Amino acid sequence: MKKNILAVLSLVSFLSANEAEGKKVFETYCWGCHHQTAVAFGPPFSEIAKKRSHDEIQAYIASPESMYKSFGYKRTVMTKIDLSDKEREAITKYVLSYKGK
Repeated sequence: MKKNILAVLSLVSFLSANEAEGKKVFETYCWGCHHQTAVAFGPPFSEIAKKRSHDEIQAYIASPESMYKSFGYKRTVMTKIDLSDKEREAITKYVLSYKGK
């Protein structure tokens, strides 16, 4: 029983840390154009999460200039941000956490 409780607590701690990392990346690089649930210059995370898969979000963050046409956009103003794989994964999961919100 103790092992199960410790496993659950470890998982919750890991998920909280990952969400905190995603929020940190968001506040550092994304907040100027995107908000979590409200329209700003760019679409809100809740709308992105509803329309896009994990892999699509990853690809767009990695290279918006090569992805915008396949998403049906006429142009993109999003610039490529040099993120580590860990940061890109964290922000992707953070965006997807707003699905249904």
